[in-house]
Parts: sequence; C-alpha cells; structure tokens
Amino acid sequence: MSKLAILAIGGNSLIKDKQHESVEDQYDAVRETAKHIAGMVEQGFDVVITHGNGPQVGFILRRSEIAHDTAGMHPVPLVNCGADTQGAIGYQIQQALDNEFKRRNITKKAATVVTQVVVDKNDDAFKNPAKPIGTFYTKERSEELQKEHPDWVIIDDAGRGYRRVVPSPMPIEIVEQDAIELLVKNGFSVVGVGGGGIPVVYNENGELEGSPAVIDKDNASSLLAINIKADVFIISTAVEKVYLNFGKADQVALDNISVADAKKYIAEGHFAKGSMLPKIQAIVRFLEAGGKEAIVTKPESLERALKGETGTHIHP
Repeated sequence: MSKLAILAIGGNSLIKDKQHESVEDQYDAVRETAKHIAGMVEQGFDVVITHGNGPQVGFILRRSEIAHDTAGMHPVPLVNCGADTQGAIGYQIQQALDNEFKRRNITKKAATVVTQVVVDKNDDAFKNPAKPIGTFYTKERSEELQKEHPDWVIIDDAGRGYRRVVPSPMPIEIVEQDAIELLVKNGFSVVGVGGGGIPVVYNENGELEGSPAVIDKDNASSLLAINIKADVFIISTAVEKVYLNFGKADQVALDNISVADAKKYIAEGHFAKGSMLPKIQAIVRFLEAGGKEAIVTKPESLERALKGETGTHIHP
C-alpha cells in the first residue's frame, strides 16, 4: 500500500532567481522539480503537491495596475489573483508531471484542484493586516491609491517604498478536501491548496464569499496533511537542512529533532520570521495533531531525504 506525502514546494521550485522570472523560466524550474516528485512516486508514495504563489500574485497585481492606469481596464481582485495563479501554476506542474510519468512508464496522472480555504472573519489578522503584497509605490502614488481604495491598508515598508498589506489569517477548513482525497484514492498526483488556498469566509447566509487576504502556504499544507492523515509532511525550500544560527560562522545543521526540540529552538529565536519560522511552526502543528514525520530539504534532495540520507527530519 502506498504512503501519502504532502509536499509543499517553495518559491525556488518555481523561480530560481530574479533573472529567471518569466513564465518559460518558471516552467523550466517546475520540470526540474517534477523529476524529483516522480522519483518519490517510484519510491512508493502518493503525492499531493502544494505551492506558493507570492511573486506570481504580485505580477498579476502589477499588470492589473498598469492596465488600469493606461487603458482604464478593471482591476483584478486579490482572490481572483489567487485563483488565477492556482490554475496557471497547477497547469505547469501537472503537465510537467504527466510528461515525466510518461518518460518513466509510471501509470499515473496529475490533476489540479482549484482550492478554496475557509478562514474566520473574526481572526485577529483582519484587525492587523501585515502581509505585504504587490509592488512598491512612491508616497505620492500611495496617497492616490488610498483615495481610490479607502479600504486598503498601505504602509511604509522599511523605508523601501510604500506597499499594500493584507491580513494573513489561519486556515480552518479546506472546501475541496473531499475532491483531493478522491483523486488521490483513484491514483492521481494532486496539486492543491495552491498559494495557501483562495481565502473565503462564510457570510451571514452561510454562503462562501472571497476575502481579500493571503493564507500562508505552509499553514494550509499542514492543515491538509492533518485532515487527510498524510504519512509524511515535506517542506521543500532553498536549503538542504534546517540550521541553528543560520548564516553565521557557528551555524549547525539539524538532522533529526523532536517536536520538543523544535519548540525550544523557536523559543530561542533561531528561525527567521519571514523564512524558516512559519515552516517549523506548521510542522509542529502537524506532528502535534498526530502526524508521524516531517522533513525539510531542497527539491533536488527529495528522494534522498525520504531514504533518510539527508534533510532535517522532525518527529513527535
């Protein structure tokens, strides 16, 4: 019987660097990652792939702004940006996987599920928007935008310019979870919860409606891993292993640690807020909810990490 892995791929699986941001460049990066996902399948794993979408959403918002300013085109709402990127990135991943499966004579197909993720409209994040999105603006342009969009929150981003910030609430329900599970049971490698999912809330009539927010991809991936009882939750990122004192002369690679160790290192401030911290916190939630193993490593090390040869392995 196959084991189930949730694989959360980071930005480096889509965009290698600032010189390789085109759609064609992204597809090249995806094809490389697809080889390692196919390698996981050959090791006996069913794989559900999740992914980030921050830069891609930023690109759509910027195009929307330019089109609005120069041709009067309607702006694209943030929730639609999320949906657009789920479809576009999902298309690239599923095509790359299908081609790789064919090369290796693996009788499997990939499919993308455009995924809505429910958040609590009373989440404290809505009172304190803090997630920067889109482009940098001058002070003058930010004031114009504030008049055009009085509901936006625009801040001075560390002196680099002005940016819109949005809430980043915790995910509480994955609307299309049953569809993801059904596809996995029928032999598909599934791409889901892209970009953390499209944030939605229940309105007063109990109906779903989009919410202008951004859900952390690792938090949503962790929730999915918990709910569908994944055997292993893997976060693919830019480094081979997690480090203490990362980037310093005395940095130390972590091979095998417990949840207690992870919580201790979090408390000691070893993990950066916008980088490794949310990943480790998402892993802790998965393991404390009954998960058996989590791994952090880079895309090209996935197969070796599953054999225990590399990566950081975290256990209850």
